[in-house]
Amino acid sequence: MRSTRKSGGRHRRGGRAATVVALVGLLALWVNPAASADDVTGFSLPFSGAPGYEHLAPTQVTDPSRLHAPLGQEWAEDIARQIGLSPSDALSEQQARDFTTGGGVGGSKEAAEIIQASIDILVNTTGHPLYSDVNGVSTPSVLGSYGLYVTPDGMLQSPANESAPTRQVNTLIAPGGYVDTWLRNNDATDTLVALYRSAYPIEAAFGFAAQQMSGTAQLVTNTKGDVVSTVGMSMAPPLWIVNFALIYAVSPSLAAAMPAHWAPIPPEVAEAIEASPTGQVPYADYASYLE
Repeated sequence: MRSTRKSGGRHRRGGRAATVVALVGLLALWVNPAASADDVTGFSLPFSGAPGYEHLAPTQVTDPSRLHAPLGQEWAEDIARQIGLSPSDALSEQQARDFTTGGGVGGSKEAAEIIQASIDILVNTTGHPLYSDVNGVSTPSVLGSYGLYVTPDGMLQSPANESAPTRQVNTLIAPGGYVDTWLRNNDATDTLVALYRSAYPIEAAFGFAAQQMSGTAQLVTNTKGDVVSTVGMSMAPPLWIVNFALIYAVSPSLAAAMPAHWAPIPPEVAEAIEASPTGQVPYADYASYLE
């Protein structure tokens, strides 16, 4: 359990300063928003994120048994340390419970539902299935490594699709928004400061730029030599690291359930999502490609 946190003007100024740094980084991105693919990872700017942190993001899966496998706690703690977070920066169990249920001072059940749904989507790994209505049948799905998920009503899409809770949560995590305010109001200013001192702000800037460039489908191209692959936006390094930081701040054990590796979306599925005017396709029509 964490010791009691105290809010203070110094902490608030630190958070604002980090936000300014992130915005400066974002402006720099738009001066030159694209570059050749990284020789090692295959992602190009801005999808590769800050060079100093790119190596911490999931690598392409090489062992089929590791498809949709979670990080595990040891790996998660190593990543957290390298992006500037530690277990003491996370919310207490009671704070995390309040935060994800709409409790606490100024809590909103509507906002909490979006936050919890986002976490569920981003930890959709082995042992953490999502359940959806697929042709009238409650159907589990695990698609985390593809950077895809199935909506409650059975549609397959990227977590960055504009209809997804994981995209809608952007308004809640914006500087000065609901999450910032809730943390300050609920004796968790230390968690907020830790986030803004970590890799989170600069990676958020890269992630924002990447989302703005990716159209309706919100898929990412990866190029290694002559091999071109496609994966969902949530598995691009800056988005993955941003989501990891935010989930770790809520619960390190939840962050440990995020995907350890990314996997190319089968071409038939990627092409269908790209061709869809909504970036969605019926999961029932493409489940066989993903199993």
